[in-house]
Amino acid sequence: MTVAPLAVLFDRDGTLIIDVPYCADPRRVCPMPAAVPALRMLRAAGVRIGVVTNQSGIGRGLITAEQAAAVNAEVVRLLGPFDTFRVCPHAPDEGCACRKPRPGMVLDAAAELGVPPARTAVIGDIGADVEAAAAAGAAAVMVPTAVTRPEEIRRAPVVRRTLVEAVEHLLGPR
Repeated sequence: MTVAPLAVLFDRDGTLIIDVPYCADPRRVCPMPAAVPALRMLRAAGVRIGVVTNQSGIGRGLITAEQAAAVNAEVVRLLGPFDTFRVCPHAPDEGCACRKPRPGMVLDAAAELGVPPARTAVIGDIGADVEAAAAAGAAAVMVPTAVTRPEEIRRAPVVRRTLVEAVEHLLGPR
């Protein structure tokens, strides 16, 4: 991205918060170490921020929509408000348009924010996040974790070690 994005969308699990598979308990929500300062930087720069998260546990019957909403509310409580919060509740085999790596949530979030996808960036920890961004015409930055596969890292257009480094990359020189 040659110009700073007008909106940055974050994956939730493994990106903004420590990944607890199929988390149904808000008490288990723990922000990633650089989440607070990264979000603070974007807010200070006037960049709109949002979350785009696959929550297949709902579609698989492992957690309820209410439990997922309670976890999301805790994310907001700990990390501050987001301009949009998109959730795909579908199981992988449902063929929905919103589940990453499909672009549905990215496109919907950008439209809600009134920002063209080309001026939107997605930050995530796995290939599906990067692929959803590319499919939507948005920029992508991968911040790998221990579960990110090496081939996903190799395919990512931009890789940074922390959320702060990812945001610094997107905002460019100040």
